[in-house]
Amino acid sequence: MPRNYWMLVITPPNFAVTRQQGYTVQGFSTVNRKKVERMEIGDRLLYYVSGVQRFPASATITSTFFVDQTPLWRSHRPEEAFAHRVRIKAEAVIEEEADYIDARDIAPSMEYVKRWIPEQWPLAFFGELHLIPRKDFSLIEDELNKIVGRYRRGLAAV
Repeated sequence: MPRNYWMLVITPPNFAVTRQQGYTVQGFSTVNRKKVERMEIGDRLLYYVSGVQRFPASATITSTFFVDQTPLWRSHRPEEAFAHRVRIKAEAVIEEEADYIDARDIAPSMEYVKRWIPEQWPLAFFGELHLIPRKDFSLIEDELNKIVGRYRRGLAAV
């Protein structure tokens, strides 16, 4: 059973990089090095795309922390290489951006978000990496799986 449930707040271009990498590796900023070092094999990772306020995917962490300076993801800080990395395996991935889960619909029911007053729920998604309750992770991953299931049924019917 996973020990930790992480939520990564990522920009649309950087999420596209993770997708292009086949959801096999995820890099994190230097400021989150200590958190990334705490990640364990089997921990779970939920993606939240900033700007569009949507959840597109979940993954399982399949390696411990390592450093790789290969430039993949981009930052407004030129010195940031997102070199603190873990290997991942995609679990539930929504391919169509229009089908991503809208955080405005689901965030108010998250335990993690209840730390903020309702009108300011987006503040819960500031910063890059957050530990979230298992219940919140499961709530969102269940919704991701429903959408992925619809894709599968649609493909199977063709």
